[in-house]
Amino acid sequence: MLYTTMGAVRLASGVGLPVARGMGTLAAKMAEYRKMWKPTEPKDWAMQYQERYIPLTKCQIVQHLIQDIHCDNSERRSFLSFVDQLEHSLLQPYHSTLEALQLLYDPINPDRDATLEVPLMDSERLLKEEEVLNQLQPVLDQANFNVLSEDALAYALVVHHPQDGVQVYVNLDRYEYIRFWALGQRLGPLSTQMSTSPKSSFFSRSPRTPPERRYFKRVLVAARPRNGHMVLKCFKDIPLEGLEQLLPVVKVRTSRFDRTLLNTMLLVSGGIVFVNVGMVVLTDLKIGTSFLLFLFAGFMTFRTWKVFSQRRNVNSLELAHMLYYKSTSNNSELLGGLTLRAQEEHAKEVILAHSFSKKLNLPNDGSGAEDPITVARVKEQVEAWLLSKSGLEITFSAQRALHNMKKLSEKNKEMPLLSSSEKLT
Repeated sequence: MLYTTMGAVRLASGVGLPVARGMGTLAAKMAEYRKMWKPTEPKDWAMQYQERYIPLTKCQIVQHLIQDIHCDNSERRSFLSFVDQLEHSLLQPYHSTLEALQLLYDPINPDRDATLEVPLMDSERLLKEEEVLNQLQPVLDQANFNVLSEDALAYALVVHHPQDGVQVYVNLDRYEYIRFWALGQRLGPLSTQMSTSPKSSFFSRSPRTPPERRYFKRVLVAARPRNGHMVLKCFKDIPLEGLEQLLPVVKVRTSRFDRTLLNTMLLVSGGIVFVNVGMVVLTDLKIGTSFLLFLFAGFMTFRTWKVFSQRRNVNSLELAHMLYYKSTSNNSELLGGLTLRAQEEHAKEVILAHSFSKKLNLPNDGSGAEDPITVARVKEQVEAWLLSKSGLEITFSAQRALHNMKKLSEKNKEMPLLSSSEKLT
């Protein structure tokens, strides 16, 4: 089962700690980033995040390997037979894993149709959610998701990218815990969330930064508001600086630049109207200055409120568009998608390890999983091959792939024995 590596993964990612821990450390890290001058990425980001997601489908990998390594007809047939055998061997373990996760998640599933015989207390629900996250972590690790550290979360909550029109306010005191996982880090242009974006003109400001920015192909969020339930959702094409927009219980706010710009425009236009119109009215109608100033202040207050209300409605609509169009799955349905992704990544890793072990004249039974030299050779070859095919630097989990290949080989050796024993019975 996948849960054999759960203990080591928990210690490495910090998920084994109580999920209801306070947000004090996160608040302290946010205070550190507020003191920095225009940070561009979280501290030690290159060490914290190493891309392990293989950006090729299983069919693409098989086709490329047939062209590059398994060119002979007999080798091609043997390789395709190995791929079919691998797919069948992974069906039952991952199906069992999904059933166990769904059974564990069912009592706290906010979308469940059946009612619980005994409603769960808030403390019991919190413990159940912690157990679900602990059991889900090995699946996320095999699916090559990277857990985002508190440094990355603090950076995302503090730093606002100029290209983002929406800003939200996150009150950490309203959350029991916040967890983020991500895969597929990319650097490039990111499409806008709105269906129509304003065209740049003389009267509209354009972004001061180039359109290229860091974003993730998939982002998984698990967050729990106080006196609420766990929100488990997955999104696509989310920038690092926009992670806070995925959280529940947030408030849309107007940026400081927009507030300054709008207030300046209102004061200037209001001053012009008051000097040119108000003074004339004051002279002709003999109205008191204090009363006229009071009316003018009331009008400016109402106008300011209307302008900021319209801007907040536009930002709220843009946030709603992002949550609607970029959401892929949530809650119980997300468990199935993550399990299938883990199964896919598992198969791709074993296929690559099998092919390059053959290319390097190494045993194809995964017996070199404990040999550091063998692991390093396979890792170097696969990473160079993936770089040539995808143009991306991918960290290949060679030891895990060889270990999974070894388990597959041992399972295949036991199958004939089981068949003969069944015939005897």
